[in-house]
Amino acid sequence: MTVRFIVVDGLDGAGKDTHARLIRERYVTKGENVIIRSHPESDNPYGRRAKQALLARGKINHLKASVYYALDVIHSLRKYYRARDTGTFIVVRYLVGVAYLPLPLAKILYKFFATFLPTSPYMFFLDVKPEESLKRIEEREEREMFETLEELQKVRKKALELVRGWHIIDTNRPVEETHAAIQTILDELDGK
Repeated sequence: MTVRFIVVDGLDGAGKDTHARLIRERYVTKGENVIIRSHPESDNPYGRRAKQALLARGKINHLKASVYYALDVIHSLRKYYRARDTGTFIVVRYLVGVAYLPLPLAKILYKFFATFLPTSPYMFFLDVKPEESLKRIEEREEREMFETLEELQKVRKKALELVRGWHIIDTNRPVEETHAAIQTILDELDGK
C-alpha cells in the first residue's frame, strides 16, 4: 500500500494540531489507518528534551531545541517508514522548524532536509498573523522561548520564504472556513 504523507506546519497558534486531527478524521471515515506525529513528541527522549529546551531561555537552549527537534522528527520518520500498512501519515511541525534559526542557515538546512527527508504534494503551511498567533498562545499555561510578537514576526517572514511551493492556508479565519479550504485541496490531490 502507498502511504499518503501529509505535512501540517506553521507558526505557534496557527491551528496545526486542530487541522491535523480534522484531516485524520477525513481519512479514518474512509476506513484508512492514520498516524499523526506532532513534534515535539513526548514518547521519546528527543521530543522531551526539545520541549524542555523550548520552555527555557538562552542561546544554548535555542541550539538544544533545534538539535533535539530534528532528532525527534527523524525518530518519527523511522516510524513512518515502518508503517507500510498505514494509509495516511500526518506530520505536524516538520521542515519549517529551521525557520527559528538565522535565515542563511535556515535556507541551507531546509534544502538539506528537503533533499533527504520525504516530501509530497500534501504539504500545508498554516499562515497566521503574528498578532493573532500571540493572542491564541496567551491562552496557554506554558510559553516557549520564541513566543513573543517580535520572534513570531521574524519566524513568519523566514518561514514564508522557505515554503514556496507548499499550500499556504490562511488561518486567521474560523476553523470551519480554514478546514474547508484544506478539504478542497485534499479533494483535488486525492483525485489525481
